[in-house]
Amino acid sequence: MIYLDNAATSFHKPPEVANAVYQALQGLGNCGRGAHGAALDASRQVHKTRVAIANLFNVGDPSRVVFTQNATEGLNIAIQGLLKFGDHCITTALEHNGVLRPLYLMEQRGVSLTVVPADKTGCIAVADIEAAVCAETKAVVLTHASNVTGNVLDIERVGKVCKQHGLLFILDASQTAGLLPVDMKKIGLSALCCSGHKSLLGPQGTGVLCLAEGVQPEPLKVGGTGVDSFSPAMPLVLPAALEAGTLNIHGLVGLLAACEYLNKYGQLRIFQEATERAIRFVEGVKALPGVTLYGDFAAMVRTPVVALNLRDIDSGEIADELFERFGIATRAGAHCAPGVHRLFGTVEQGMVRFSFSHFNSNNEVDEAIRALRILEEES
Repeated sequence: MIYLDNAATSFHKPPEVANAVYQALQGLGNCGRGAHGAALDASRQVHKTRVAIANLFNVGDPSRVVFTQNATEGLNIAIQGLLKFGDHCITTALEHNGVLRPLYLMEQRGVSLTVVPADKTGCIAVADIEAAVCAETKAVVLTHASNVTGNVLDIERVGKVCKQHGLLFILDASQTAGLLPVDMKKIGLSALCCSGHKSLLGPQGTGVLCLAEGVQPEPLKVGGTGVDSFSPAMPLVLPAALEAGTLNIHGLVGLLAACEYLNKYGQLRIFQEATERAIRFVEGVKALPGVTLYGDFAAMVRTPVVALNLRDIDSGEIADELFERFGIATRAGAHCAPGVHRLFGTVEQGMVRFSFSHFNSNNEVDEAIRALRILEEES
């Protein structure tokens, strides 16, 4: 199988990740639930993972790294825990439902919402975000990069707008964490949410919520933490305040190994190699008469994601043909991003998304080009 669905989850993991998970399954107990060796070893490994994540995103205090099941849980904690009745929030038309649905839920609870539209290439103007700021604005919540088009937002400029107006800045970094550098302090992020299983190259079932100093959402869920057991309420101290229940310790140890791999191999090198694969693919298919590409391909920086359609054929049919005939795994449909498809008029057709990894070879890219050329000739 040629795997080109890395924007959904990175399928090829570094061997170190699998080995770390296996070793954890063989030797670790439950973090914070005992004073015996297996429990203490688990606590040490989880702390090491917090430190690794804190260093990766320049969080500062590792206790402000909260572990979640995925990016969606982190976004729900941040959005539901920081916005209140009467607040106003700004987001964009590029968002994944991991952002949109929590915001729509908060609308039902009295939070007003402005969705900043994108231009014809799927780009967002920072000036439009600032123009939406009003007296009641509490937060800006947006994605670092579209999971459909690969367009990257200028989060440094957005951070300056938020700082100038005293706004919270909540970032969905699911598509960029591990690919593009994200410095929480430099950008001025209030909260950074991402999954561990995409470009961070960790296991599924892992996610991260990083919080700036002075930012602490209300808990989304409550329960056991291993501390303050006689208190009827959750502990106030982070990270326990937002980590009810047993953590995915084995997955987090795998995430630690993934962070170590990123540091060893080089995050910039990973991004450059994956981008080279995406550019090679675009150059090979852009001239095909039946192919429509979506997004801003003139941008200086974009993630290695290429979304397209072949004539007016349903995207699911193309994806099925790619897999059944050529063994190429892609993603078809709406990609949980309804605003992007409304923008490009692909609500019914969807799009076929090819998303590349540094683990992909040029031969695999060339095979994908060949397959799409055959399908175009037959259509």
